[in-house]
Amino acid sequence: MIQHYLLPDPGEGLAEAEIIAWRVAEGDRVEVNDILVEVETSKSLVELPSPFAGTIARLLVAEGTMVEVGTAIIEIDDGTPASGPPSPQAPGQEDQQTATLVGYGPKPSSAPRRRRPRNQPDDLPPIDLAFGAEVPSHRTGQVIVHSPVHAEPLGEPLPEPGVPPRESTLVLAGGTGPELAKPPVRKYAKDLGIDLTQVTGTGPNRTITRGDVEAAAAFAALGGGRVVNDAATFASSPFEPGQDEPSRSGASQTRRSASGERRVPIKGVRKVTAENMIRSQRTHVHVTEWVEVDVTATVDLVDQLKARREFTGLRISPLLIYAKAICLALGRNPDLNASWDDQAQEIVYHEDVNLGIAAATPRGLMVPNIKAAQALSLLELCQAINQLVATSRAGTLQPADYSGGTFTITNVGIFGIDGGTPIINGDESAILCMGAINRRPWVVGTGPQERLEPRWVTTLSLSFDHRLIDGEQGSLFLHDVAEVLHQPSLALLF
Repeated sequence: MIQHYLLPDPGEGLAEAEIIAWRVAEGDRVEVNDILVEVETSKSLVELPSPFAGTIARLLVAEGTMVEVGTAIIEIDDGTPASGPPSPQAPGQEDQQTATLVGYGPKPSSAPRRRRPRNQPDDLPPIDLAFGAEVPSHRTGQVIVHSPVHAEPLGEPLPEPGVPPRESTLVLAGGTGPELAKPPVRKYAKDLGIDLTQVTGTGPNRTITRGDVEAAAAFAALGGGRVVNDAATFASSPFEPGQDEPSRSGASQTRRSASGERRVPIKGVRKVTAENMIRSQRTHVHVTEWVEVDVTATVDLVDQLKARREFTGLRISPLLIYAKAICLALGRNPDLNASWDDQAQEIVYHEDVNLGIAAATPRGLMVPNIKAAQALSLLELCQAINQLVATSRAGTLQPADYSGGTFTITNVGIFGIDGGTPIINGDESAILCMGAINRRPWVVGTGPQERLEPRWVTTLSLSFDHRLIDGEQGSLFLHDVAEVLHQPSLALLF
């Protein structure tokens, strides 16, 4: 029997997604939970598993095509004979394929599904993707064929039968060996570029734990092991300039006009970013303050941390000290860790600091955040930042990675810019901008000891929402951050 796999909502409440890369070709044999396809929503890149076991009959949508949620994208022959008319289905009962996709599907608050008409024609006409033909909506037995494909077949052609599909340029396929590891550990290993077949598990029944993966990553960084995809993990940080390829989804639909102009569709991350910036400017009352700081002691501290054994295998930069300083300053100035709930007409003061870090990823500007960053030690904070770096650069950020942020750091200094007036992110109330750290002449000492010395100096810029943060609160916070960066030992007083 031919089973039609409908594009699910990857848990974000979205209406459409783009087919990025097929992991299978017609004629391939798949098992339940084998990865079928990578899709890109406006927020994340998601791998979709198969809810059926069987043989791939047809791929219905070309790569690079925008597809509405609920559209049939692939046919799978499960090897069973076709059955008669469907048995009555209880109201609200989920379809077979939706029920097997654990972790996917509409949010609990989504509207109830419409009942589909029955007793429709049994024959499914072929789909001519070259001419954008429609797929009629009907139901025969357990075969579900959904609404028309509202998309042009843009992008690269479908894989040919018998020809292995090429590997995605954004996400590498995970290991399929017999090694025992829970899905979150597998994802973590994939983000760090660790081959689980070369990791010895220390958990129950030799299960591979998160600690085993971290140990393997540290060992590989010392040259003692092999790391898969290591070039895509720490060779360049999304928070620093790199040589990343542009997103395939954007490149595949770029076109040239008759006058030679290059035109790219406004969609995905770029579209969401534009909408968020407009909303931020419309709803927040932006005020920006800045201060110049001698951060020579911070630069020296970074060098000291790089030499410590605990930080072996981790990438360390001034961003780590900035992040810690912000967490400490928010502890003394909690009014900045807040948001404005316009609907409830309330100011929400957050208990945890979910620290967002603006990242220029291959998919565009993203702001993943570190949950409860204020509770992390310096080493744990460094590990969390490194994990965000790997995940962001691999293009595998998920909704949980960037939801719930309460304060954001953005770094324009990596581009040689001294400072700026950043726009507040989402529903947050403040954002700190890191400027370039440059060698400048600086007055040190007082009285007879006053003199000019070359020092490492930077500019900090703070934008905050004046609806709920006044000038005193913003100034005290910025002063505390500057104090810690100027003299990190003062953190002991916080």
